[in-house]
Amino acid sequence: MDIQAEMKQKAEAACAASRKLAVLSTGVKNAALMAMADALEKRSELILKANELDLEEARQKKVRRSYLDRLMLDEGRIASMAEGLRQTALLQDPVGQGDYSTVRPNGLEIRRVRVPLGVIGIIYEARPNVTADAAGLCLKSGNAVILRGGSEAIRSNTAISSLLAKAAYGAGIPEGALQFVDFTDREAVDVMMHLRGSIDVIIPRGGAGLIRHVTENSSVPVIETGTGVCHTYVDASADFDMATEIAVNAKVSRCSVCNAMETLLVDAAIAEEFLPQLAAAMREKHVELRGCERARAICPDMVPATEEDWSTEYGDLILSVRVVDGIDAAIAHINRYNTGHSETIVTNDLAHAHRFQREVDAAAVYVNASTRFTDGFEFGFGAEIGISTQKLHARGPMGLHALTSMKYLIYGEGQIRK
Repeated sequence: MDIQAEMKQKAEAACAASRKLAVLSTGVKNAALMAMADALEKRSELILKANELDLEEARQKKVRRSYLDRLMLDEGRIASMAEGLRQTALLQDPVGQGDYSTVRPNGLEIRRVRVPLGVIGIIYEARPNVTADAAGLCLKSGNAVILRGGSEAIRSNTAISSLLAKAAYGAGIPEGALQFVDFTDREAVDVMMHLRGSIDVIIPRGGAGLIRHVTENSSVPVIETGTGVCHTYVDASADFDMATEIAVNAKVSRCSVCNAMETLLVDAAIAEEFLPQLAAAMREKHVELRGCERARAICPDMVPATEEDWSTEYGDLILSVRVVDGIDAAIAHINRYNTGHSETIVTNDLAHAHRFQREVDAAAVYVNASTRFTDGFEFGFGAEIGISTQKLHARGPMGLHALTSMKYLIYGEGQIRK
């Protein structure tokens, strides 16, 4: 197989389709999304059979439990994928929306409207639900999409993408607008990253290694969806029960995802009283605790934390714990080690809450809530294409609006510039 020729052909087909898709009516796009959702539910058995083959291969490789969780599909997760597509259909179409207008002294009328980016390449790992989420968001925002999932989910992704494409084309989406790379050779990623002119932007979703490889080597513009070293800071004024519940949810509800907490910071003023309660709750959920010297002096059964722990995204039931001397030390620690994703403070001190939100550098900064809410669906965006941790173009959960650019429309009556 000539991978370069194959990828170039897919990109050119997507590029041609994107021009038609950019001017497609909202009604046609919505009908396609509904048909795609129906297809997933009607053929769920086909998807589950493919997924079980992927899972079995992963088990033979003895991958960790959290990795299997990301890979696994069941009827509930397929229903959620379908619901995400339906929710996306209900969202306002950003294409053609105006967000600025003016009339200049010379009579020129200027309007700014949202337009699709063009062709979006998605490179992702493990989670097959991304196939449906990305396809739906790209098509609704008028973009063609090239999906390149990881080899670990190739059967699941192939089944999902083929069902989605058939349903979309049958409902009026231009042929070629939804492309899936159904071969696993890593050369495909390297080729995608250099198809500037055919692919307008690449969005990597996965581990730190994948994201770093794409951002450092792509000649196509990249929107970086970063890893999640997320923190919970328990302030001296915090309600202990609330803090425990938030921390357990942030770590345990789904430890393999990027908005899960990886480090807990506790004010030294309450550490002796609070940490035993927190440690007991985490032990009940089988979480391994790795503590600093001060934390281990209070809870000696914690594993000693290393410098590396403070910047590690575990993606597993492991939590690093550090005792800090107040909000200044907490903010300093977070801004040194975080990845710009999601941070939260548990406090009853309004001044501390406002200061934390003002000074912590991250895409999402919470007060008295779990970091697990950083998600496109939870923010009301429908499904998300990813969570951007960079500062240019888009930041945080990326919904439909983040997948558009802008165009200026200027109306004149014969004006010329002198």
